[in-house]
Amino acid sequence: MKALTANRLTDGEVVFWKAGAWVERFADAELFDRDDPAVLAEGHAKSQPTVVVDAYLIDLMESEGLWAPVSYRERIRALGPTNHLHHGKQAEGGDAISALQHAHGAARSSGRVNLIKRK
Repeated sequence: MKALTANRLTDGEVVFWKAGAWVERFADAELFDRDDPAVLAEGHAKSQPTVVVDAYLIDLMESEGLWAPVSYRERIRALGPTNHLHHGKQAEGGDAISALQHAHGAARSSGRVNLIKRK
């Protein structure tokens, strides 16, 4: 599974792709189980240079019956600031936040690695 992420240009907020639009919550993100639609969505997202920056696909794993990014970095981005549990998106709580907080693994997302290689 994969999800598409980027940073919104107007405020730097981490956003996720859902059915042709950007949403702020990882729990609302569209999940791709095949590469073809994921790559098409990534291409469409990259054609919006005045809306987001650095759009890329991230790898997901199952955590507590829900999905979470494989990469530790991407889990932090999905949760918001990690300086206090009452800050950022993690302050909302719920099953999706719990799954992100309890996921483990530190592998890099292949999408981010490809982004780094292109630079």
